[in-house]
Amino acid sequence: MTARNLRLRRLRGSDALRTGRRRGTQPKVVALGGGMGLSASLAALRRITGDLTAVVTVADDGGSSGRLRKELGVLPPGDLRKALAALCGDDDWGQTWSRVIQHRFQSQGELHEHAVGNLLIVALWEQLGDHVQALDLVGRLLGAHGRVLPMSAVPLELQALVRGHDPARPDEVGTVRGQATVALTRGEVQSVHLVPNGPPAVPEAVEAVLDADWVVLGPGSWFSSVIPHLLVPELLDALVETRARRVLSLNLAPQPGETEGFSPQRHLEVLGRHAPKLALDVVLADEAAVPDRESLADAAKRLGAAVELAPVARPDGAPKHDPELLAAAYDRIFRMHGRIGPWR
Repeated sequence: MTARNLRLRRLRGSDALRTGRRRGTQPKVVALGGGMGLSASLAALRRITGDLTAVVTVADDGGSSGRLRKELGVLPPGDLRKALAALCGDDDWGQTWSRVIQHRFQSQGELHEHAVGNLLIVALWEQLGDHVQALDLVGRLLGAHGRVLPMSAVPLELQALVRGHDPARPDEVGTVRGQATVALTRGEVQSVHLVPNGPPAVPEAVEAVLDADWVVLGPGSWFSSVIPHLLVPELLDALVETRARRVLSLNLAPQPGETEGFSPQRHLEVLGRHAPKLALDVVLADEAAVPDRESLADAAKRLGAAVELAPVARPDGAPKHDPELLAAAYDRIFRMHGRIGPWR
């Protein structure tokens, strides 16, 4: 038995899990991703459950996060900060703190464009010496409606094999390094991997996935925010072995650069190539963003999933998810596709 499988077995046999699945009034949900896609999902999910955990990618190397990572050798805090902000409530306290941690300084000096929340998170990491404890403390300060965890405690570099990254050599496949560069490549991403290879997962993230009723993956930047979770071996094992039902939430539109020209079904094909053992239960897509429903249904079926189409985009036409509409779609899926506990 590998050390990874032994660790999963120990987590599954821990006191929290031995006592059986909590018989509460709401589903226990884990959402995985990063950036604005995960924030959209969390803003929706906090409206329908109070038992919510975000597991966040930690490969960002741009902006304020990249500068802090380079200078201090810490995890990039930006996507963790965005997840915490999305979990803030709609009352004055929650909205005030959401604005505060998202606030960026504007100056001619070293603080320019640093986000307050990034500095707060890094300061607590240095004070407490514990990533999870520090994030839990920030969450309590904000009154966050859920918990935020990094997928790994090791700063990661995202690397991609890209065809045509150099426009002068459109057929050449080369390695592109760094999440910020991968996200903006003008070439066709073939695959991604993490450096170091096979990084350790945060144990609390593995335990959350194993103990969940539902796991939600996406929406978000496909190669730089969604797929990286499947490249952490312990986390992938947990996603494969969990008794939770798994929902994949598709983007509203291809991302310029990273997934330029991708159809909804191609997103599924790419995910399947990176994690061939991972089965899904439901694929959620906006009904207006799926031109070929039959092809999407076929691609979802190969992953073991049914397709749910629902209006989840903002009414103004912007390619962004509407929190209320997305919440309604998640709630219907949780009710219609089988319950693990009597939530209501």
